[in-house]
Amino acid sequence: MRYFNMATLAFGSLLTLSSYAADLPGKGITVKPIQSPMAEESFQTLLVSRALEKLGYHVDTPSEVDYNVGYTSIANGDATFTAVNWQPLHSDMYRAAGGDNTFYRQGTYVSGAAQGYLIDRKTAEQYHITRIDQLKDTKLAQLFDTNGDGKADLTGCTPGWGCEAVINHQLLAYQLEQTVTHNQGNYAAMIADTITRYKQGKPILYYTWTPYWVSDVLVPGRDVVWLQVPFSSLPGAQKNIDTRLPNGANYGFPVNNMHIVANKAWAEKNPAAARLFAVMTLPIADINAQNLRMHQGEASQQDIQRHVDGWIKAHQAQFDGWVSNALSAVK
Repeated sequence: MRYFNMATLAFGSLLTLSSYAADLPGKGITVKPIQSPMAEESFQTLLVSRALEKLGYHVDTPSEVDYNVGYTSIANGDATFTAVNWQPLHSDMYRAAGGDNTFYRQGTYVSGAAQGYLIDRKTAEQYHITRIDQLKDTKLAQLFDTNGDGKADLTGCTPGWGCEAVINHQLLAYQLEQTVTHNQGNYAAMIADTITRYKQGKPILYYTWTPYWVSDVLVPGRDVVWLQVPFSSLPGAQKNIDTRLPNGANYGFPVNNMHIVANKAWAEKNPAAARLFAVMTLPIADINAQNLRMHQGEASQQDIQRHVDGWIKAHQAQFDGWVSNALSAVK
């Protein structure tokens, strides 16, 4: 009799779980996330995927596409969402693909993403370099010449990311096109060479951003310094943005936020997912820390999945709160 009662109890529990799963709003619906080819974006993308799975959705492995292609794919309904919409950096791409008429974007997923130009602290102090427009001086620019052509070599931005348009615009605005070369290509490879030069004691000039691991290796204030710009100057949709900080400093880029952007029609049909996208928040410091672990060798898909598991476990109440909030959107 004891065995029968236990079996009955277990069977009843399974029925309850099955009924709960059947009632989940995402049941039978496949979600197609996208991100750029940067593996460091996987962490924040997969965290959203995990939460969607708790709502019953089947979530595909994120597809890797360039940002402009990604926005077009979401607009056309070929993809569902991206967790790496930079605002205002991606404003032109976002608007070109349909803007608010095409996309659902509510809430702020990640706050306080900084960007800018840096040089090694030793060279900055020796030559009193504090602003990038000082590199109009050929003698100062030649300090950062890596290939012997007499121009400073700036480790820049991968084409298609949006930052390359800002850098190219600013080199013209600050009259640096004759003394500075904007090197574009695979950022990971270029910054690896830059770090090697730094370790060799050579001057370095580079662009970077947060969240990313570079500033945990080349630490601003200790190893490198941020360069200011002479005045605010941005292209396209960002043209009227004043990049000066409250303290008067100006590093040339506005502080960005990252948003989860989804196909608007899909979001309207999936209010639980839409609510989830609106309420999720992730500290930028947590992304930096995870990206550093990747740089230190924990970069496989299994590693990244483990990082996501660990984050959820450490923030279980917050994660469960997101899911509960999302479920309330359909009750």
